[in-house]
This record gives sequence, structure tokens and C-alpha cells, in this order.
Amino acid sequence: MGRPALTVDEAIVELTAPGARFEIELVDVRGVPTKAFVQRFRSLRELARFTVDRRAHRDALVFGDLRWTYGDFFRCANSVSAVLFGPGGAGLEPGDRVAILAANHPVWCTTFWGTVDAGGIAVALNGWWKPDEILYGLADSGAKVLVTDRPRFERLRGLLPELASVERIYVIDAHPDDLAADPRVHDAADLHAQPTDAFPEVPIGEDDPAVILYTSGTTGRPKGAVATHRAWIASTHNVSGIAAVNALANPADSAPPATDEVRLLCVPLFHVSGTQAHLVGGFLAGWKLVMLAGRFDPVTAMELIERERVTAWASVPTMAARVCQHPDRHRYDLGTVRNVGFGGAPVPTDLTAAVRETFPNVVYQSNLYGLTETSGVSVFNGGRSRQERPGSVGRAMLTVDVEIRDPDGRALPAGTTGEICVRGPHLIAGYWNQPEATAEAIVDGWLRTGDLGHLDEDGWLYLTDRAKDLIIRGGENIGCIEIEDRLLAHPDVLEAAVVGIPDADLGEAVHAVVHLASSAAVTAGDLRRWVAETLADFKVPATFDLRTEPLPKTDTGKVRKDVLRAEARASG
Repeated sequence: MGRPALTVDEAIVELTAPGARFEIELVDVRGVPTKAFVQRFRSLRELARFTVDRRAHRDALVFGDLRWTYGDFFRCANSVSAVLFGPGGAGLEPGDRVAILAANHPVWCTTFWGTVDAGGIAVALNGWWKPDEILYGLADSGAKVLVTDRPRFERLRGLLPELASVERIYVIDAHPDDLAADPRVHDAADLHAQPTDAFPEVPIGEDDPAVILYTSGTTGRPKGAVATHRAWIASTHNVSGIAAVNALANPADSAPPATDEVRLLCVPLFHVSGTQAHLVGGFLAGWKLVMLAGRFDPVTAMELIERERVTAWASVPTMAARVCQHPDRHRYDLGTVRNVGFGGAPVPTDLTAAVRETFPNVVYQSNLYGLTETSGVSVFNGGRSRQERPGSVGRAMLTVDVEIRDPDGRALPAGTTGEICVRGPHLIAGYWNQPEATAEAIVDGWLRTGDLGHLDEDGWLYLTDRAKDLIIRGGENIGCIEIEDRLLAHPDVLEAAVVGIPDADLGEAVHAVVHLASSAAVTAGDLRRWVAETLADFKVPATFDLRTEPLPKTDTGKVRKDVLRAEARASG
């Protein structure tokens, strides 16, 4: 007989005790006493070396016909380090930024690791962005190198003279005419021209910046969230810790061993769930990542699950729902999948049952709560606990603290709704070159998430609403003000308000309410094209309400979005 199951609290006490694998200490992080694991990597390069030392011959990445072991992968990543940061290379130094603008691809992955291992900062640009947004991201980050693919390079071909800070551009699957477009343009194959087992040796500190991810917010342009080596490692170790807790508390219902995991990677690498959870966390765990190329397609996903014998899949609810609703789903062998997780958007109540019907051998489903600013997961609910508390997103990870606070920053008691605030070593250092936005978001080491919720007496978190003016469409966060600003730039628009409305497939859709000049003849199609000229397609409103009267407002002149949202839902 095996050892009896422990309660969750008993498992946490055992695993975090002095000398235990997940022992916790207090460390100083930017002047704030912060919980941290005693046994932790001090840089992402340490994690990479640990991985390749133990798993050099294990499968790491599958992409079409390409199959790399961990040894293969890091020889290519080390080549990127040498080409960009080594003697005689691109001349980059620690702290320089390397922007990646591409669909999921092995070169995306090796560029990331080759950059952070050399002390550089990887800048993940949203692959859906239009040229105006891309130019903003490159200028804002000051990236000296851009690694991109042909579709995105085509968006920039006529704008190359405007890339003032960019010294070199590497194009994945480059054509000869790409290389002739500008002397700075190179074939991305050159990045893998110096494969080596030798990692860079430049010193890296725990609090050195490693990654910039752009996140939509409530103040217009996206902000560059700066994650340190400490932050991403802490998030990775927290996931390992909660898996160990679940194994002790729910031995018959815990996730399958990570060392046997074959995971389908569908989420974009330019999101924290793609890079941090899969490319960093997955490599520490020893997963084989099966990467889906291009846009998500449910048939392609099912084909890969069947062919590669995928055992785990973490996606946004929209992707899982499209597979579970596909009429041909039972024609594929999906029986190898044992673990399905969700993140990035609220989970519909009927999706859990649909997953069990589609994936007959699933023994573990999970949900989580996290943000770009928290380097991924802060709160987790999985296995039996998810069945017992299906409405909760879970309890805080081992080195994470969660509080519910009122608008004045005072902690609220259990059961009271307020703003969710998070503290821990996994928080970003701040927003790139935006000290005021950083000071507003992170107060005394606590991140104000902008989300509303409450904690129960046992510390389980329940989401209520969003305080931030954001829309979550298929896992993409959309800032309403950015779209409103673009609409207001149209000469026929007097007022504009953007709200989210329910969508059965995407969770939410973008809806715009526009007050037009009385003489205007502009149509919804005209405004849709106007927005699409400068903003990514996922930000373009799906529906419009065009009016010739002013929008409803409060006594202080603020647009009543609650009224507009209710009107849109009632008419839909």
C-alpha cells in the first residue's frame, strides 16, 4: 500500500519544511521582503544547463518534419548567442534587446533562449500586430535586432527606413529578394550557423531583465512588461511545487508525471502562456513539445494529437471548445490525452463535460489565474479540487500571496469583493520606460491586477469581474482605449466607446458604440476598415452601434459603459 493521502495544507507543510525540496526563505526583491524557494536557479541559463545536462538525448521539439533533442535544441540556441553576442557577431551586449516577431517556429524558440542565456533581453512582439503597432514596439523597446518571418517582414518591407534602432534583421525562410531589400537583412538560418555545446559565460543576476512582453492596458498603447530571470524561474518552480502538492494530496487524481509528457503547443509564443509556461516550464519538466504551425485549426490539432501520442494540452477555452464541438472529433484517436488545462479567459461551465466526452482518458483538468505581470500562474485549481470548487480559479501558489483590497488599498475580509492584489517573486520589475505606470500598478510589492474577486475562508479565489477596461477575445487581452482613440481620429466621429459583449466561440467580442456627426454618411464597414488600417485584426470591432445622439454619461461626464454594455447584450 502507498502512503495515505494528505490534506493540501499538510502537503504544503511537508514540502516547504526546512531542508525539503520546496523550502521557502525571505529574500529582498527591489526592497520588498519576498518569499522564495531556497533551492532555485539563479538565471534562465542555469535552468537551460540543468535541462541539457540531464536530457540531452530526449526529444524536445517537434515541428512538422523537424525533430530536435534537447542537445540539438541548445546547440542551436548557443549558436544564436554566439552570432548575436559573441566576438565577431552582431555586436550585442548584455542588456541589449532582440525583438522576435513571428508565428510559432523553432527559430522563435532558439532566438529566445540564445538571447536570455547571453544576458540579452528577448522582446516578444505580438504576431497579429499591424505595421503601425510593430513600429511602435520596435521603437519603444529600442531593439537592435529583429528576428521575423516572411509574412511579417512583408508588412515592414516598405517601412525599413523607419526602423531606426534596428541594426540587423533576420528573416525565417528568407527569399533572395528579402535579402536584397536592405543591407541589414539576413537569412535567419545564419543564426544556427555556429552550433556548439558551450553556453555563454557572461554574468547574469537574478534581477537582471530577461523578457519584455507587450500587454494591452487601459491607457492606450500596449506597455512592455519587464520580467526578470528571478520572476520567470519563480513561476516555473511554483508550478513544480503545486504539482508536488497535488501528488501528495490527491495521489489517485494527480497530473501524469511531467517526465512522460508530450504536450501540444498551440498558444502563441508571444504570450506568457506560450513562452514562460511551455518553453521555460516545459523544458525544466522535460516535456516533448509538439508545435502546431500557423493559425489554430482543430483538425490539425487532432491529427497531431493522434500522430505524436500527445498526453497533455493547455489552451485557451476557445481552442478546446472548437475541438470538442468538431463533428469529426471521434474519428481521431485522442485517448492518449490525460491532462487538459485552461488559461487566458473564463472557462464556460459546460466545457469540462465536453472535454471528458472528447478525450475519454482525461484524468486531470485544471484552471488557473495569472497575468503577464505575474509571469504566468499565480493561482491554480486542478484535479479533485477543481471538481469540489468548480467556480474557483484556485489557491495561491507556494511563494505567492493574494489579498482582496478596497480602492484605498485596505485588505478586505473573506467573502468580500474587491480588487485582487498579488505579491511574490514572480512579479515583473515594471513597465519598460514607464515609471509612472509601474508605480501605479505595483505598490509596496503588491500588484494591483485590475480584476475583481473574493477569497473564501480557506483562501480559494473566485473571480467576479474586471475593474480594468479590457476585453478578452479568444485569449487576447484588448485595451478599449486604444480602439476608441483610433475611432476618434476619424473626422466623422464625435464620441466612441468600446465594450465587450458575449460571444459563444471567442468568449467576448469587440463592440463599438459611435456618436457620429449629424451630416456623416460613414458606415460600419467604413469604420471597420479605418480601425484595421492601424490595429491588429483581433482589435477591430465585430459589431457597431452608430448613433447621431450623444452617448449616455454620468454626472461627471464619464461615458456609462455599463448602460452601453447592457443595451448591446439586450439587442444581441
